[in-house]
Amino acid sequence: MAESMMSKAATMEIPINSNGDSRNLAEDDSLEQDLQQVMVSGPNLNETSIVSGGYGGTTEGIIPTSSIKGSNMHHGSSNSSMTAEEATRGVAVEKFDIVKKWGLNTYKCTKQLISERFGRGSRTVDLELEAQIEVLRETKRKYENVLQLARALTNHFYSMVQTQHALGDTFADLSLKSPELRDEFGYNAETQKLLCKNGETLLGAINFFVSSINTMVNKTMEDTLMTIKMYENARLEFDAYRADLEELNMGPRDAVTMARIEAAQQQYQIHKDKYERLRSDVSIKLKFLEENKVKVMHKQLLLFHNAISAYFAGNQQQLEQTLKQFNIKLKPPGADKPSWLEEQ
Repeated sequence: MAESMMSKAATMEIPINSNGDSRNLAEDDSLEQDLQQVMVSGPNLNETSIVSGGYGGTTEGIIPTSSIKGSNMHHGSSNSSMTAEEATRGVAVEKFDIVKKWGLNTYKCTKQLISERFGRGSRTVDLELEAQIEVLRETKRKYENVLQLARALTNHFYSMVQTQHALGDTFADLSLKSPELRDEFGYNAETQKLLCKNGETLLGAINFFVSSINTMVNKTMEDTLMTIKMYENARLEFDAYRADLEELNMGPRDAVTMARIEAAQQQYQIHKDKYERLRSDVSIKLKFLEENKVKVMHKQLLLFHNAISAYFAGNQQQLEQTLKQFNIKLKPPGADKPSWLEEQ
């Protein structure tokens, strides 16, 4: 029966591991490969051989053990081979038990998931927590859009600043080579250099904004979503073992069934504790995430607004003051590239 269930579980397209951690799937695959290797590469006693010459014999060479009968050497070799075989068999049995438990768990979870999808099974739902999780996922999608647009703005503005820098150098060169237009070229060269300097300052503020949003989206929110994924897998396992226990309770109450019910009750309690622990972890992380998000975004949105406003108002002093307020430092003048511009 267990082998039948393992065969069914292996053909399902919905891989659900036993502890809700997707990284353990690779470990389970490795475990199965190790088991197959142990089974295939076990010792073959019919091909075992020993080397003569160290026991007073005059002949040196390899002698098949099948040609030696009634000797102590054959007896010792047999005992050694039997010990190695027993050790190998013990390892194989232990790994097979682990794979068997994994297969049974996968089968139960897959069965529960299919039952839920087709509306035949019930699932445990925390309405308040589910609503908070959905809000987080929607918020992450919107913040990812903000991050994408802010990166595009950084790239476009950086190109404009580089163009202004090149244009300023060209004007300055022409002012030296065109005496009749020296003043006009000179004014434009100074204007472009000033715009370039202010643009580099604004880029420092925008890049700091992008870096903070990236950390919020791809580290802080993603960490919470990983815990949520573990919680959802634990919920599925809990419901799978709950359904299994309910099914057993509806059957006959003979000695064999009672033993199975007792084992199922233990597994049900284990997965219930795991589910409740992860539900608590998710609630705590969601609370701290919301507090952190408000704090970080309040600072970053204020920075973004003040820097943009100061730049387009032509207020160089206010623009520089904004960077000082948020402790943003630019690369010293004369450097080839600003240190604050991270490659996107």
